[in-house]
Amino acid sequence: MTPELFVSGYDPAAVAGDDGARQRERLAAIARSAGVALVASTVDHQDGERFISTSLFDRDGRELTRYHKAHLFGAAENTFFTPGRQHPQVVPLHGVPVALGICFDVEFPEFTRAVARSGAKLLCVPTAVPLRPPADGRPAPFDTRLVPKMVVPTRALESQIFIAYANHAGPGFAGLSCLGDPYGRRVAAGETGEELVVADVSHRILRAARRDTDYLALCG
Repeated sequence: MTPELFVSGYDPAAVAGDDGARQRERLAAIARSAGVALVASTVDHQDGERFISTSLFDRDGRELTRYHKAHLFGAAENTFFTPGRQHPQVVPLHGVPVALGICFDVEFPEFTRAVARSGAKLLCVPTAVPLRPPADGRPAPFDTRLVPKMVVPTRALESQIFIAYANHAGPGFAGLSCLGDPYGRRVAAGETGEELVVADVSHRILRAARRDTDYLALCG
């Protein structure tokens, strides 16, 4: 997985006008040549509208699904992009049902719950969460590092799903990419710099968590 608009760089005003079709062709070629599945985010132009999208490519370079970000964040995204209108598709990848979200989507519990109830066991979320600058010499009241540290594992717990969350790192961004498991644990996590985070998605842990407290069945 890579972060939100990783190929173009996260700058909605600068990149919205360029369709990412050629970028997706190159990403498919990278997945095929490396023999790995790849989740990557691009701009997608369709019927005169512009979307922030993310795609899942399998190890043969086939694009299994593409998703348009439903919950746009901030003035720039809302000015230059259209919110997606379609629910994420659930597709099989190496025996794991996978769905895609993007950044702000995962901060809404109903989004993650709907994905889990659709049959997904892994939700992949390319992300661009920035740090908030101080105001009047004081730290911002909302520390956005709480999203990967607290919100993501909470979403994984309450919807009993694995969530892979890949955030931009370095100056201005919160970093802290992670994998949250159905017990609400960050089973693997990065720091604030660029790095590769590797973790297992376990059917055994998913079954055990849903057996211990089946929130999906109890929510009606």
